[in-house]
Amino acid sequence: MAESSQTECYVVGGYVRDLLLNRDSKDVDFVVIGDGVSFAEKLVKTVPGCSHYGYYANYGTAAFRFQDDLEVEFVGARKESYQTDSRNPIVEFGSFQEDMERRDFTINALSIQIYPQFGLLKDPFGGIADLEAKRIVTPLDPLKTFSDDPLRMLRAIRFATQLQFHIDPVTLQAISDQASRLSIISKERIVEEVNKIILSKKPSIGFKLLFDTKLLHEFFPEMVALHGVKEVNGIRHKDNFYHTLQVLDQIANLTDDLWTRWSAILHDIAKPPTQKFEPKIGWTFHGHEDMGARMVPGIFKRLRLPLNEKMKYVQKLVRLHLRPMALNKEDITDSAIRRLVFDSGDDLRGLLTLCRADITSKNEAKVKRILENLNLLESKIADLEERDRIRNWQPPITGEIIMETFKIPASRAVGEIKTAVREAILDGKIESDYPSAFEYMLEIAKNYGLKPPVN
Repeated sequence: MAESSQTECYVVGGYVRDLLLNRDSKDVDFVVIGDGVSFAEKLVKTVPGCSHYGYYANYGTAAFRFQDDLEVEFVGARKESYQTDSRNPIVEFGSFQEDMERRDFTINALSIQIYPQFGLLKDPFGGIADLEAKRIVTPLDPLKTFSDDPLRMLRAIRFATQLQFHIDPVTLQAISDQASRLSIISKERIVEEVNKIILSKKPSIGFKLLFDTKLLHEFFPEMVALHGVKEVNGIRHKDNFYHTLQVLDQIANLTDDLWTRWSAILHDIAKPPTQKFEPKIGWTFHGHEDMGARMVPGIFKRLRLPLNEKMKYVQKLVRLHLRPMALNKEDITDSAIRRLVFDSGDDLRGLLTLCRADITSKNEAKVKRILENLNLLESKIADLEERDRIRNWQPPITGEIIMETFKIPASRAVGEIKTAVREAILDGKIESDYPSAFEYMLEIAKNYGLKPPVN
């Protein structure tokens, strides 16, 4: 197409970078000297397997999906200018050199010419040398680069995390200097980059950079508050920020699930507000799991994370993350295990994964002992589930049965009687069958002055 129309065309950016790094890439960006949208419109009509899914006239961009798994974007060479209150550029047609100058990092300013000289690699800013040095650096003045589009600061840290590169010292200092500019970026765009950091092989790289540059302070103050160690009478507590990062890295070795990784980030989020020094005990964080669970919806809402089952899943894991460790002993009762399985439901596997990641002691013997006990707990859970299938269990006494038995309408008493029956079964006080539960219901109802009417 480029040859037949004699259109100068390049594949640019991340695809070229990943090609040189031998990494898979599902996004291919092309720069056309001229009208990129017009070129793409003609191309999609002639190449099998192309499906149209969007034109973005303001940016002179056309995007397509090719054979279902490759996203292809065409854009005309352009130059950009910015206003101080927005990261959305004013776009004008420009030269290929100007197009390369607007790129965020030298490793993303690489290109391969498609026409007229197929396969010609262009590297105007030394991107190949930076790839070899594993270095993130901007092609132009980093202060201007980040002031124009502050999202690039997060992208720098995301690339450093994903590729395990280092950020050039001058570029890194510019991020610190421009950190407050992040305020003009939407939370949706911020969390998109943060999630990519979280999903990387070693997320702590990114979070340490976010903290050191004070970008984290701009959007996640609750996590910043975890940092630091207090001391009273020579007694210190661990730094919960770095503990959280260790848990996050460890959970990244156990699961690729984004929301289980978020539970690692938030599992101790309420330790700062619950922190207390008790002279006879030392530092305590009583109730941090319950307060942390209450904090999760607010954090999700502010960061524009989904307020749905994903949020409830994270909230549940935060609330329950201490429970399996409290059961981490050989003389555990069936009723305690039954209650844990019932309360965690289908999220038990995620909860146990978080518990394994939460073991950060430097004492290898202690770690080994805790892991062995967790294995024992899992065996007991499997055995109990086989016996009474508690995970999907529902109490045999429902609210409807209570109302019908006593001929009463829905009320607080109905809910409390139902809860009492359920708790008695979970605590092992009565058997989990209808006759036992019905008799217990009749006994509990007497406390409310209720008894079945005489026919």
